[in-house]
Amino acid sequence: MDKINGNLTTSSVSYEDFKANDGKVVSIHGYIHRIREMTGFAFVIIRTATETVQCVYAPEFSDYRWDERLCEEACVRVTGKVVGSLDAKGNERFELQIHGIEILSLPAEGLPIVINKKQLDNIQLNTILDLRPISMRNPKERAIFKLQEGIQRGFREYLISQNFTEIHSPKINFAGAEGGTNVFKLDYFGKQVYLAQSPQLYKQALVGVYERVFEIAPVFRAEHHDTSRHLNEYISMDFEMGFINGFEDIMNMETGALKYIMNLLKTEYKKEVELLRADIPEITDIPAIKFMDAKKIIMEKFKYKPTDMKDFDPEEEQLLGKYAKKEFNSDFIFITHYPSRKRPFYTMDDPSDPEYTLSFDLLFRGLEITSGGQRIHDYNMQVEKMIKCGMNPEEFETYLMLHKYGAPPHGGLGLGLERLTMHLLGCKNVREATMFPRDINRVTP
Repeated sequence: MDKINGNLTTSSVSYEDFKANDGKVVSIHGYIHRIREMTGFAFVIIRTATETVQCVYAPEFSDYRWDERLCEEACVRVTGKVVGSLDAKGNERFELQIHGIEILSLPAEGLPIVINKKQLDNIQLNTILDLRPISMRNPKERAIFKLQEGIQRGFREYLISQNFTEIHSPKINFAGAEGGTNVFKLDYFGKQVYLAQSPQLYKQALVGVYERVFEIAPVFRAEHHDTSRHLNEYISMDFEMGFINGFEDIMNMETGALKYIMNLLKTEYKKEVELLRADIPEITDIPAIKFMDAKKIIMEKFKYKPTDMKDFDPEEEQLLGKYAKKEFNSDFIFITHYPSRKRPFYTMDDPSDPEYTLSFDLLFRGLEITSGGQRIHDYNMQVEKMIKCGMNPEEFETYLMLHKYGAPPHGGLGLGLERLTMHLLGCKNVREATMFPRDINRVTP
């Protein structure tokens, strides 16, 4: 807390703040979350940026008298004396005895939904999303995205500790990084350009500069999916690393990052974890099995007949998640060596069997959250694969600069932030873990 005009003031408060200022007069600001009027006094719950604080109004505390304009969601500054006490279980708690309330603004009308409960009960997801600027004021809703901040923070902190450099690649590109048709086209001063599917081409270029790079940024996919797991704009946490000995180096780096993230959530985001009842996994080593071996497990162990031998459907992913938990006691499993036909043009084929690639996906509790692998770093090999994929290498002249003028063995991955958050919290729909979702039906608010 900082000292202003003789009072202690803060935009966010904690148990430690109040404990350090027990018996002192402080000022806090926030929203009136709830008013509970009693006989001769009233409880006023203030919602700050991080906590809800119980304040008590009674005429004997000061000369201040209740203002009848006060209502829920009014923005206020409250001055009062910090008073400690013990609750029914003997735990120490603090509240503010109100000496004054300054009204900063009043709502023009009542809220369309009730937000001052622990969670938004019996409200349809579409309503929650339509009213996102309001619904996120609910403590549980805002905790989702505070925890999501922790995921991004952990990713960033771990990679910086491993000598990665953070980059920011352009989101308006001359071509789609992944190929295919799932790109958003833009009229760019009379030219056709595309929204970025991935920072892939730029990550690879910068491996030749910094050796290890990462980015946390939106990517765009023009896919006509309307499912509980797909978005048309999402946050991808990407990294690329050079001078690797094999694609296993990439998997090991992701394992280290996930360990760090989960530990950070359990220690520094404990309040959000408890409020959301998030099931934070313990990670030691993450098991890995090859693509075709995984298909055999699905067919022989689970008696499930796949319809696509180049990829997994959602049911197969769920079965592999169950397998990983039962056989390895792991919430995660790497699936490696995907078919070459299913992977992008920059993916390196397995020298021992070119029908498959040195690539992987990471499944978390039966849901794919990561795709990655080793990239082609030889110029002639990359040009040959582009031609094989029906691409014109001349249109990728700037991309091929890396390869033409010397590229180290390298690889990387992209990790979907919203999907990871969704599964950590046990959400049924990825939109619950997306602040302002963009899908085939939604571009507001």
